[in-house]
Amino acid sequence: MKILILGAGRVGQSVAASLLSERNDITIIDTDPVRLRELQDRMDLRGVVGNGIQPSVLREAGIEDADMLISCAPLDETNLVACKVAHDAFNVPTTIARLRSPEFVDGSPLLGHEGGFAVNQVICPEQSVTAYIRKLIEYPEALQVLEFADGLVSLIAVRAGPGAPLVQHCLSEIPALAPSAPMRVVAVYRGDKVIDSLNGDTRIEPGDEVFVLAATADIRRVLHALAPRVEPVRRLMIGGGGKVGLRLARELQASYRIKLIERGRTRCEYLATELPAPVLVLEGDVTDEELLESEGVRDMDLFLALTDDDEDNIMACLLAKRLGARRVFSLINRQAYADLVQGGQIDIAISPAQTVIGELLAYVRRGDVEAVHSLRHGAAEALEGVVRGDRKTCRMAGRRIDEIALPAGAQVGAIVRGLEDADGKRQRARAEVLIAHHDTVVQTGDHVIVFVPTKRLLREVERLFQVSATFFF
Repeated sequence: MKILILGAGRVGQSVAASLLSERNDITIIDTDPVRLRELQDRMDLRGVVGNGIQPSVLREAGIEDADMLISCAPLDETNLVACKVAHDAFNVPTTIARLRSPEFVDGSPLLGHEGGFAVNQVICPEQSVTAYIRKLIEYPEALQVLEFADGLVSLIAVRAGPGAPLVQHCLSEIPALAPSAPMRVVAVYRGDKVIDSLNGDTRIEPGDEVFVLAATADIRRVLHALAPRVEPVRRLMIGGGGKVGLRLARELQASYRIKLIERGRTRCEYLATELPAPVLVLEGDVTDEELLESEGVRDMDLFLALTDDDEDNIMACLLAKRLGARRVFSLINRQAYADLVQGGQIDIAISPAQTVIGELLAYVRRGDVEAVHSLRHGAAEALEGVVRGDRKTCRMAGRRIDEIALPAGAQVGAIVRGLEDADGKRQRARAEVLIAHHDTVVQTGDHVIVFVPTKRLLREVERLFQVSATFFF
């Protein structure tokens, strides 16, 4: 697929790196020649210097035969205009815009193709990060909680803890040990390595990172079966009052006791006017040990470092943990930093780019793919595909799970049946969640969630969802 990316900032670079790993043809447009030169030295992509809203620059970048434009420039207006020009002047099939303003949402007439800015999909890293963090606060035992099938199914990553009911037991024992929480373990990571060929004899050991698919209604029971219970979050401290910090404080203020630390005085004054009185806004440096100690970080259930400086976030989390904060999360843009600190003294490293990359990947995938989530900092993936056709035209339809030619390591974890009626309209209340077993038969119209341990297997999995008039099994 030929993809043009406008903007070589952090989001644009992360998107480019992820899409390049899947052998897409990437051209990136930016006004900074030095940044583009550095990117071309590190990645196998083409750089074009210029203003991406100008037709001449887009033409030089090869937009006339591009399949997709992803506009990640810093300004909303630039991204909106670039999508409009790409659609109207060059008939680009798919346009995606990064938009920070809440005024522009998917489905708005302002973004439509008739009289609007012709944006197919909106991505907002700040919104995605906030939603991601909220799930982790709601389920404190989890390392990751990702939703599929309109929220009916969740993929949960959890660190197996000593003493939990399923730890030190084999996968074949799970139904008997946790009968009230149907689940499917789709991957187990021990250290940095995935355990190959999961089977009934695979044992869950303390410290394993376990990925489980289950109905969203059963999340708490699944977590309690794999990890020691953690006290719910009631008090939290946010370091950094930028877009993410403000959005998170605004959404959580009704349910939690919050202290927010921001360095800039002008920004503090703005935050104080935007947030209700129960949120305490403090002027100061998140890496100031005396400030953290005096404001009672030791009493916090959760400390979140959400500034735009990776080093400050890491240092603030290390200080907060040493001073007694129960759990600490750090926002980290650099992938190398995130890999280095995750799971050590810093409980969870949050990558803004990885939280939005799945929203983009659903547009890149072949076959009828509805949702994609990136896992293990981009090394693995889980996708939700819709089965179309019949046994003669689709490699999944009408087959038992053990008859499907899944690549080694890939796992079908769950199936949602009846989510769409005959006309394709959603009927969430009538949908049924099925935890996949070897003898479960996949039917036309099913939403199937597949865990893929490495990206090199993705094309094989995508082909399983594709409908072919000439395929016979």
